[in-house]
Order: sequence, then structure tokens, then C-alpha cells
Amino acid sequence: MNREIETKTGRIVDLLERENLGGVLLNAQHNFAWITGGASNGIDHSRENGAASIFVSRKGTRYLLANNIEMPRLLSEDIPADEFEPVEFAWQDEKTVADLLITKARDLSDGQIASDIAVQPSMRTIENLIAPQRYALTSDEIVRYKKLGADAASAMGTVVDVLKPGQTELEVAALIRKELQVMNISSVVTLVAADDRISRYRHPLPTSQTWSKSLLLVTCAKRNGLIASLSRVVCNGMAPGELKEKTEAAAFVNASLWNATREGVTGAELYQTAADAYSKMGFANEINLHHQGGATGYKTREWVAHSKSEEVVKVAQAFAWNPSITGTKVEETVLATEDGIDVITASIRYPAIAHEIDGKVYNSPGIIEL
Repeated sequence: MNREIETKTGRIVDLLERENLGGVLLNAQHNFAWITGGASNGIDHSRENGAASIFVSRKGTRYLLANNIEMPRLLSEDIPADEFEPVEFAWQDEKTVADLLITKARDLSDGQIASDIAVQPSMRTIENLIAPQRYALTSDEIVRYKKLGADAASAMGTVVDVLKPGQTELEVAALIRKELQVMNISSVVTLVAADDRISRYRHPLPTSQTWSKSLLLVTCAKRNGLIASLSRVVCNGMAPGELKEKTEAAAFVNASLWNATREGVTGAELYQTAADAYSKMGFANEINLHHQGGATGYKTREWVAHSKSEEVVKVAQAFAWNPSITGTKVEETVLATEDGIDVITASIRYPAIAHEIDGKVYNSPGIIEL
């Protein structure tokens, strides 16, 4: 018996009982990874839906639904057969039989069924109800997440070690992806900004522009479904005074958010914390130029803090705050605990910017000077 899968099944069963449903079909790639403890149904990653599904009945029985192409591999390499009962069908039937998945799921259920993403216009979709089930991480997920964070930070450090002025953003992005891939991590978001592009764009997709003075590196690193986000600012030589000032201010906003990331605090309260911190540092308008991040996990952002957000911080929930001031950015992934936050992507090799708030010292990533 897999305790992680049992815990998550229990959450789904409770949800089904509250909603008077007989079962739910989970096909979205992030939900498949979550319910299986890190397996993947992704073949075509341009789509949200995957090549196999999990059906959980109100009785707590779990089924793996897949065609005869995918089932052997899934059972051999990804899915424990003693945890999910296989329901296999011919790939031809999948293409030619209308609503095959829904028919299979209904045969396994004693009542009305729902899905996480739309598979039929008349079928109820409940992704909005499933998402909160993902928020509080299990102890096994936390172990995997911490390892992911450490590995992603290490990979980014390896990239920093080989940076040289004259490289293009595309070359640097390729280095990031390569170093992560060595650790079986995919970079689902890779941003690189050279010199003036750091100030011009908040989401700088890599281009052929070369860098000479400064560089912003960003990755959202994914393994076993979990995603850890981090950003690093690198300078060729000593960082300019203005960049230092702005980065220290962004780090104060970051520290303020970390300090406020406590159980029961709402997204709206966190947003206000960020707004107050920007204002205190003399950059009040910067909060209007980009979102500040929020909860993470099986999506790059499960929810983003804003002035009307009613989402609430949970213990054992992951967060990636990304305060930015034009020309710089600070970002790490943390876990909310009963005693505060635990930074899982920290790079102890590189400079940190310390801020003390309410008696606690928070170390945000500083500028790396080559």
C-alpha cells in the first residue's frame, strides 16, 4: 500500500461524497502526476490532456485507463499495478468509438461522473475543486520536492560557472535545459535576458542577442510532476550601484512575502504585504508591472496573489514568489511550514541579501559577480 496514493485517494473520495458524484476521470497531465505520485501520461506536451487517465470511484477504487500502445510501458515503468487496476482498450477503438473514455468510466461508477478537464460538453468539470486537493503536500512529496529544488539550484550553478560574455541568450537557455535534463528535470519555462532586455521585458524569451554586462536566468524546473522555480542575476564584474539598489529592494519585498507566508493568510493579504514593501523601498509602482507569484506545485503557479484573492496559505504548501523591479528580479521556491518558510532552491555558493523582519533573517538570492 502506497501511503501517498492512499492519502490522495482519500481526499478525492471526500470530494466525491461532498459533490454526490460516483467518480472522477483525471486526464490532465498535472493531475495524473499528482494522483500517481509522480508518473507521467504526457506524450505530446503541447497539450494539457495526457495519453492515459486515472479514474477514481466514490468507493476509492483506482483504475488506469489506457490504450494498448501505452498500457505496457505504463505498467512496466510508471504505474504500480497493485495500486491501479488496468483497463485497456484498442487504440483503434479510442479513435473510432465516440466517448470511449466516458463509457469506460461510467461502467466503473455507481453514479454521475465528472472530469478534471472538458472531455464532453455535457460532462461536469471540477478542476477548480480538484486543485485544492493538491495544495498540501504529503511527506513523500516534500522529500521529492526538496531534492528537485536542490538539483535545480545545482544545475543553475553549473550553468553560471560556464557563462562567458558573448554567449547568446539562446545558447545560455540551451545550457540551462541541458544541465537540468542530466538530472531528469525539464525546464517548462526558460527565460534569459541579456543586458538591456532585463529592463525591457518581464518575460524575456531567449533570443540571439549576446550578453556583455548582465544576465537574468529563469527556470521553472519540473520532475515527477512537481515544479520548482528560481531566478538568478549575473554580472560580468562588479554590479552597477543602481542594479544593487534595485535588487536589494526586490529582496526586501521577497523577504516580506516569505515572512507573511503563514497558515491562514490570504492571497489578498500577501499582495498587500508586497505592495507595502515596494512602497517602503521607494518603488511603489513596480507591483503594477508584474504579478508577484504565488502558490506552486504541479503547476508553475497554482494561484497568484492579487488584491481580491481569497486563497489561503496551507501548511506544507509550496510557493514561488517573484518580486521584480525594472531591471532585476528575485525568485526562489519555498515550503510553508508551521515554523515559517523552508527555501528549497537556495544556492549557498552565491551571494545572499539578508533582511531581518520580525526577528527572523531571510536570505534572498543576490547578484552573482563573475
